[in-house]
Amino acid sequence: MLRAVLKGNHKSWDEYLPHIEFAYNRIVHKTSKISPFEVVYGFNPLTPLDLIPLPDSSHYFHKEGISRLIL
Repeated sequence: MLRAVLKGNHKSWDEYLPHIEFAYNRIVHKTSKISPFEVVYGFNPLTPLDLIPLPDSSHYFHKEGISRLIL
């Protein structure tokens, strides 16, 4: 993960460590089914991306096609 963030800029790797650690600690692990952050604090933290409302996707679907699926 650190290598992907650095993209060859090896001099400032220490500046990225807090962000990498936060991202890693939010990842739900396959075996435990919870994240390391959740183990310690009991919940997964929100990020700014979690707070952005999702767009209403209903206008992306053709109403006639949906009504045929329902029938």
